Order: sequence, then C-alpha cells, then structure tokens
Amino acid sequence: MKPADSLPPDCLPIEEEAAESAPTPAPPRWLVVAAFAAVYLIWGSTYLGIRLAIDSIPAFLMAGGRFLIAGCVLYAVMRRRGVPGPAPEHWRDGAITALLLLLAGNGGVTWAEKRVPTNITALIVAGTPLWIIVVDWLRPQGRRPHGLVFGGLLLGFAGVGLIVAGRSKSGLALVDPVGAGVLLVCSVCWACGSVFSRHARQPASALLAIAIQMILGGGILLVAGGVSGEVGRLDVHAITATSAWAFVYLTLFGSLVGFTAYVWLMRVCTPARVSTYAYVNPLIAVLLGYLVLREPLPGGVLVAGVLILASVVLITVKGQSKV
Repeated sequence: MKPADSLPPDCLPIEEEAAESAPTPAPPRWLVVAAFAAVYLIWGSTYLGIRLAIDSIPAFLMAGGRFLIAGCVLYAVMRRRGVPGPAPEHWRDGAITALLLLLAGNGGVTWAEKRVPTNITALIVAGTPLWIIVVDWLRPQGRRPHGLVFGGLLLGFAGVGLIVAGRSKSGLALVDPVGAGVLLVCSVCWACGSVFSRHARQPASALLAIAIQMILGGGILLVAGGVSGEVGRLDVHAITATSAWAFVYLTLFGSLVGFTAYVWLMRVCTPARVSTYAYVNPLIAVLLGYLVLREPLPGGVLVAGVLILASVVLITVKGQSKV
C-alpha cells in the first residue's frame, strides 16, 4: 500500500479524516484511478448501451433482466464472503428504493431512449443533482439551498427548460415532448429514491444493499414488462448480436463493475470528488452518441447542456463545501 500523502487530497481515506489516531492505509493510486475511470467511462457509455440493447429487446424486459442477473450474482458473492443476510426491513426499504431508482428512474430512461437521442437523454438526466437538492429541501426538516447553490439550481433548470421547451428554426420541438416528460419524471423519481435511501434501513454492507435493490428492481421491471405487453412482443430469434452484447455489457459492466467502483470510491474518497461523475458522464454520452450513432446536437441543446453542466459543477462543489 502507498502512504496516504501519495493520493490526491480528496482521496484520503474517510476513516483517516475522522480519526487520526487510527489511520487506515490509503488505497493504491492506480486502483483509485481505475475506479474513477470505470465510473466515468462505463456509466457514461450506458446511454449508448441501452439504445443498442433496446433495438431488439423490449425496454422493461431488458432493464429487468440486467438488474436481476447482476443483483443475484452480487448477492451470492457477498453471502459467500460471509456477509450476514438482510433483515425483513432491509428488503422492505430496498423495495421502495428499487421502485424509485430502478423502475421509475432507470426503467423510464430505458423506455424514453426509444423516443429521445442518447445525447439529449444524457443532458436531461444530468440535471438530476438539481432535483436531489430540491427534494432534500422540500422533505420534512430539509435543508434550504444557500448562496451559489441556489443560483446553480436556477441556472440548471433554465438549461433543462431550453431543451424540453426549445424549438428549432422551423418551429419543431427539439425533443419529443412525451420522451422529455418521461425523462423529467425519471429524474425526480431518482432524486426521491436517492434522498430516501440516505434514511432507509440498509444492511451494513453497501454492496449487499445494492444487490437487494437490483434483485427487487429487476423483478419489478420484469413485472412491468409483462403488464405492458412486452412479453408478447419479445421475439428471441429476432434479437440481434449487437443488442445481445449490449445487454451483456450493461449487466456485467454497467451494473456490476460500475456500481461496485462507485460504492468503493464513496468509502475511500470525499463525496465532492466522487460526484464529479455527474458532469463527466454526459460528456462521454454525447461523444459516443456522435461517434457511434451520428446523433446531431442542435445549437440550442448545446447551449442548454453547457448551462446544465455548469450548474451541476457549481452545486456539487459549493454544496459539498458546506456539508
């Protein structure tokens, strides 16, 4: 292990910051860099992966399948390592979190990508940290935004509004209104789930908690696929190789590697540094959308995206400095 001073200041072990009398060895620099690369690149590429997967796999069934498989694998690994099993209240709160994060959040995004290009989807979803602050403010005994954070909220919501309500020179909407509306609902639900999860009863093991959420969320998404008629529309023989490999990528890398890297980083780095994924992922998604799918990015959307990303940078940096 390298000494603590070999790491960037924001990646000092949390235990070491809290208690100097019982220092915890810092993780190797290469491992921290690899984890950040995983969160940045993998999560940024999931927008493209989702779009390729739903080309021939129904949206809810695809999302449900990837989370259920990933959750079962992670759960089995954690239990085999001797992590105690979850209590009934862990499953209960995990179900609520899964409904908000995976069904309404990720499931809605997956469905919306049939209507909205990946680059615009990523920019709208990039505003999720704004909704988290609003939800945290409106909850009982919530914290009111202050100073520059409040200004960042106004800036970010202006950017989201430009995308959702924007018009091209010919008078056409920049984005499908139904798809944009669903993405806004997804962002609010993800924010509600994120705030709820902070106060929910969860196992001591963060990875076991994620496994529970993915198992329950995957099952709920599969039920949603059945209720919406996707089972009848699923043609296994029509699934393309591209969709199949995208599904494998989302399951193994998007759900397992990406989530694991994120949880680990939250243990060894400060939240301010880890939260930088919120404004790196959209850039990766926009770049991949252009290179792979040749998705255009209208000037109005580009300006709105700059506003959203600037607001997210502002609220994450200034917001974390006050915590």
